[in-house]
Amino acid sequence: MSETPSALPLYALTPITLRASVVVPCFNERGTINELIDRVHAVPVEKEVIVVDDCSTDGTRELLQKRASERGDIVLRLRPRNGGKGASVQDGLKCASGDVVIIQDADLEYDPADYPVLLRPIQTGKARVVYGSRFIGEHRAMYFWHSLGNQFLTLLCNVLFDTTLTDMETCYKVFTIDIARQLKLREPRWGFDPEITARILKMGNRIYEVPISYAGREFAEGKKISWHDGFVVLKTLLRYRFIPA
Repeated sequence: MSETPSALPLYALTPITLRASVVVPCFNERGTINELIDRVHAVPVEKEVIVVDDCSTDGTRELLQKRASERGDIVLRLRPRNGGKGASVQDGLKCASGDVVIIQDADLEYDPADYPVLLRPIQTGKARVVYGSRFIGEHRAMYFWHSLGNQFLTLLCNVLFDTTLTDMETCYKVFTIDIARQLKLREPRWGFDPEITARILKMGNRIYEVPISYAGREFAEGKKISWHDGFVVLKTLLRYRFIPA
């Protein structure tokens, strides 16, 4: 295994090589999951791909089992019942063995080609946590209310935790394995993003943001999050600001 990222000198002159554990929570993504995994493997970064199927009912589970059996290019974990994205990520983190963890959604909204950009601040010793921001990179236009809600929740996060994030709800959250092992995540569903952000910040880590590309899906294409999920995020932010880490 490569040098432990937490031991790196700040602003290392020569970026070190990191092995990434790409954790892919997946639920009913039969139409995109194979292409997504192919895109992940195409990125010139040493990696393991951990796919956690959250009890899919559209054939995704069977497709993944076939791929794991025939190609052996993924670590597959099958949840016995649907628990949500947060629960799937928690399962994936338990078997991560790389130097850093990358959270990757199973749809094609986020492009794995951005991995080198996401990893570079950690490789050069500038950060131990990196978020990919959809609001400072090129992106397909989002739903207005989704964008407004995201910006409001990010602003609230900044106020509560004295930070300056632009995209708290981004899928692309990257952090060193020592941080992954300290996280004690509890939120099983849409509370995952605010909880992990709150815990990372309360551990004393500042989050480094880099621009990423984004191609948001329409609801007809399978987008799952809706406006009422914002209330879950709101309550979770407030809860984890005022409870012990």
